[in-house]
Amino acid sequence: MFEGFFSQAVEYFPILMEGAWTTIGITLCALLISTLLGLFWALLRVSSVRWLAEGSRYLTNAIRGIPIIVILFYLYFVLPEMGVDMSAFQAGAMGLGLAYSAYMAEVFRSGIQAIDPGQNEAAHSIGMSRAMTMRRVILPQALKIALPPYSNNMIMLLKDSSQASIITVVELSMQGKLIAAASFNNANIFTLVALMYLCLSLPLMGLAGWLERKYKRSAR
Repeated sequence: MFEGFFSQAVEYFPILMEGAWTTIGITLCALLISTLLGLFWALLRVSSVRWLAEGSRYLTNAIRGIPIIVILFYLYFVLPEMGVDMSAFQAGAMGLGLAYSAYMAEVFRSGIQAIDPGQNEAAHSIGMSRAMTMRRVILPQALKIALPPYSNNMIMLLKDSSQASIITVVELSMQGKLIAAASFNNANIFTLVALMYLCLSLPLMGLAGWLERKYKRSAR
């Protein structure tokens, strides 16, 4: 079943690495989008303006309730009918970023709400505005709390980047599928693909574990 695995690994590794670089690129772009949007949604969620907080809650719940594949289909196939054209890579990064922004929002929101309300009151008592208090007092501590679950979301985003192949992004999984179809050796090729995903994920897993231990030590 796995005959010639190492020889095929050597032969196809450079081609698979082309897909791996696309996977890394789309993951980083989606991570940036999801982080910025997620923080924005979270700030709206903790806003004192009720309609902003409720609107953000309904929006993030709606995003979480729609499968990533449907979001990707909508961006890649529907938006062009409205005059908004995107490349497959752009639609993949935007779709993944939008989908994960809802999860990032919950991570940031929980971090913000974990801060002692007394710190808000203390900051206001010395004349700091709400925006300044959020920027200088609350957010630095909240982001520290949010780091471990944030890093776990990074790992999930890396793996879910494979869903971009559904809209023809030739990332790692799609590259593996194309090679397997041409070589008729599914076992070797997809084993190699799995190992490459694992190699990409392990550093992020290590980072997640290190951040969690670091936060626990600093929280003592």
